[in-house]
Amino acid sequence: MSKDVITLGESLVAFIPDTHTKLRYVHQFGKVVVGAESNVAVGLAKLGYSTGWVSKVGNDEFGQFMIRELKAEGVDTSSVIISDEGPTAIMFKQFSNALDTSVFYYRTGSAASTMHKDSIDWEYMKETRIIHISGITSAISESCRDLVEAVFAFAKQEHLLVSFDPNIRLKLMTEEKARNVLAPLLFRADIVLLGEDEGRVLLGTENPEEIAKILLENGCSYLGVKQGSHGAYVADSTDGFFIDPYPVKVVDTIGAGDAFNTGFLAGLLDNQPIEKCGRMGALLGALAVSSHGDVEGLPDGKTFHQLMDNKKEIHR
Repeated sequence: MSKDVITLGESLVAFIPDTHTKLRYVHQFGKVVVGAESNVAVGLAKLGYSTGWVSKVGNDEFGQFMIRELKAEGVDTSSVIISDEGPTAIMFKQFSNALDTSVFYYRTGSAASTMHKDSIDWEYMKETRIIHISGITSAISESCRDLVEAVFAFAKQEHLLVSFDPNIRLKLMTEEKARNVLAPLLFRADIVLLGEDEGRVLLGTENPEEIAKILLENGCSYLGVKQGSHGAYVADSTDGFFIDPYPVKVVDTIGAGDAFNTGFLAGLLDNQPIEKCGRMGALLGALAVSSHGDVEGLPDGKTFHQLMDNKKEIHR
């Protein structure tokens, strides 16, 4: 069955502390599934789109938890490999009293880091309108980097759209390595979704209009530049718009970028004008930071469209 979006990449089980203090003083945690690509798959599934997530998890309880959670959200996990080659990755969040969020990864040697191009069901990958991927996959291993290259080549061969978020993680990849590995991918993607700080690292400028000019003149069709609390800038070959942020009470700063990607892609799937795609992304980004966890605050389709039409206030 054809999908609207298939995403590919590693996800982690995140442990969320129940208090805002150093982890050494925390005694209780909740657990959720996080990951740039699975976040987008879940967000779109909640809105009513058909999505699939392609990855590899350990043959362990955390892997089973991850698959169960994504299935429950409506994401197809039939192409997820359960492997004895490594464990499912985990991470811990730490909240300060100032609401800043820190993350600590335990993902070295994970099952997902052993993914390679020969382990992917390419027939499954054909059955979609958009493939969404992030730069994190290229950062976790050499075999995953080769896999990303293969995905881009495959998408071009099959005339599929590629959505790419460089999602630079300095705990996984230096700025120099990011320029060497991720910058070329920007020019091969049809849809680019990046932060203005990533524009500085990869393209030498944080100016969203300059970023748009560089990428749209070199193969990109749709662009979203995320500016955090200042909103976003979106553009296509015809128009460019600054998008104001939605004012909400921030409780967790992690997950906004993936939520923006979700709304932006939803707009493209519905053939909406680029400005509305940006507003859809901005609204979902605001909802993501107004609740703990990356996707727990994202709405269903009916609620989302009510919010977009100003029929319902954001109460968080």
